[in-house]
Amino acid sequence: MRVIGTVGLPGSGKGEAASVAEELGIPVVTMGDVIRAECRDRGLDPAEHHGEVAGALREENGPDAVAQRSLPVVEEALEANETVLVDGIRAGVEVERFEAAFGDDFTLVSIEAPFEVRVERVEARGRDATDAETLRERDERERGFGMDEAIARADASIDNTATLEAFHEKIRALLTDGVEGLEGERAQEA
Repeated sequence: MRVIGTVGLPGSGKGEAASVAEELGIPVVTMGDVIRAECRDRGLDPAEHHGEVAGALREENGPDAVAQRSLPVVEEALEANETVLVDGIRAGVEVERFEAAFGDDFTLVSIEAPFEVRVERVEARGRDATDAETLRERDERERGFGMDEAIARADASIDNTATLEAFHEKIRALLTDGVEGLEGERAQEA
């Protein structure tokens, strides 16, 4: 059993990592889906109220509320799969929740890219009405949830500034071989 969590600021590449997992037939549990579902349950548009509802969930149910709601989905996916990717951990307390649930079978990977690169990606995907200023606001909101602590706790980090294919290769290595696969990837680059 292996549970791999990803953490990273908006536009860093978490969604691309999830796409690679799906291509490999590895289930992906997207923590943002919990928030989007809660938005709909509250009669709110997730595109407009995602951050607001994320904050409300944490305020109402504790700082690890999103992780708590994600755990049963991860556990169910593990019943039929050896590996599960948890997309979008945002806080140190969420890391603690997954570590408590899965122990040494949980690995946290930080996906990193500079602000300017992330702005280009977020604007290009057209999914969010985001420019540089609103990306700064989103970054601050994420940091307010404790993302910097989660990033600092990562077992490994992946630099996502090269080509998309190079990033996909690193994610494939991570998903098939664990963190050890990343070390081999780094050794090949050196």
